[in-house]
Amino acid sequence: MASLGGIEAEFDDVKPSLFELLSEQKLAALIPPSLRYVLAVATHRRPRYLLPLLNSFDEVYAVLMLLVERHFLLTYGGGFTENFYGLKRELALRVRGGELPRARRAVPGIVRDTLKPSERDVWKSLALMVGLPYLKRKLDESYDIYNAQANVLGPTYARDTLPHDAGLKQRISHCYKWFLKHIYPSVNAAYHFSLLAFNLLYLFGTSKYHSPLLWLIGTRIRRMAEADHHAIAHIAQPKGPVLRRPATRPGQTTSIFSPRMLAAGVYPRALSSLRFLLPASIFALKFLEWWHASDFARQLSKKATEGLDLPPPTVSGMSRKADSTVAASSERISTKKTRPADPSSPAPSSSSSPQIAPLADLPLSKTTRLRILTVPPNAASSTSLCPICGSHIVTPTACQTGHVFCYTCIFRWIDGSHPRQTAFMEGAAGDEGWGADRGSRRGEWESGEGRCAVTGRRVLGGADALRRVIV
Repeated sequence: MASLGGIEAEFDDVKPSLFELLSEQKLAALIPPSLRYVLAVATHRRPRYLLPLLNSFDEVYAVLMLLVERHFLLTYGGGFTENFYGLKRELALRVRGGELPRARRAVPGIVRDTLKPSERDVWKSLALMVGLPYLKRKLDESYDIYNAQANVLGPTYARDTLPHDAGLKQRISHCYKWFLKHIYPSVNAAYHFSLLAFNLLYLFGTSKYHSPLLWLIGTRIRRMAEADHHAIAHIAQPKGPVLRRPATRPGQTTSIFSPRMLAAGVYPRALSSLRFLLPASIFALKFLEWWHASDFARQLSKKATEGLDLPPPTVSGMSRKADSTVAASSERISTKKTRPADPSSPAPSSSSSPQIAPLADLPLSKTTRLRILTVPPNAASSTSLCPICGSHIVTPTACQTGHVFCYTCIFRWIDGSHPRQTAFMEGAAGDEGWGADRGSRRGEWESGEGRCAVTGRRVLGGADALRRVIV
């Protein structure tokens, strides 16, 4: 029985593991860069109002966290991220063995009130939770700037020399740089080595503190017990059945925006709501990370657009030609016949073949003032056909104007070697609505070389500007 009692006395169920403490520290370290990133993205939209906040982010964040951490320390007994992990801060016991297991089981409320940090201890914790991280960020930033200059300029970097007629500001700056160069690296290394030593001692149960800073102020991190949850629930309960406004004197306002009402009701509730905002933000962040990393979003968007019959793109500035060519394309689709397999078979008569657009609607070259050979775009019901060859698109390729063709067709068209271009420029007749044979059209028309086959616009970069369409 004595051995069982000794084992029970050695086991501490409110002592957090080192991994819980390290997770809490990592979460606390991730909040500033996350908020800075969100503010930087919002600054692109409202730079006039948000740019000053972004430039003074460290100071604004330190003030806000001072208010938030003080509220959580006074209300819940722990910091903002410590409360998320169910941790609190309490004073270290000055008794032999460091624990009072029997008193905790017998009178947990009295032990909690006795070890609860006072107002002075709260300000000590705030200095370590807010003031020291702010100071370290500024020192690290200054050291990185100074060290980068020294590394670039080499050992001959001598800008930190103090002139003989230096003023007070220059002397302070010189001392600050000398501190960054000679003292700060050693102090920073000593702090990290001591932090590692305290972590190892805490891991093996030798120390009650996992950080040398907590050892300096005599405060340690503990798990919340049942008495802590009862106390927090008692604080969260309303004082009466109906929330009443505090009594006011004649002429005193009771608006919700008055300082008295803000301090009494709005301010505590707004800060306490951060308990639910933090896990919701973490869940939203993880959901967005999964949404962009998984293939589910792409499959969902692909299925949503499978039944959509997208119309051909609209080209601004060429509305008359677009209307006439769409009508001609519809007539061509309805009257087009299957090409004969035998090249010697007679071609269909010109009366049943579609006619080209009126000459007044065809695009003109700005340099030569000649008409440009173009093909009508596909109608809305035949977007899977190539506008050049009229067959199903093979290896879909998009031009800069947005129209999609077969890769072979648009490549040859831009190169000026497509059979339709060659036949038209040579004056041959066929099923294109060109009429009977006639002489060469060179000097009267442009073949469309280097241009889009539908709009006649110049393709910048030629065939190298074509882009494959992934279907």
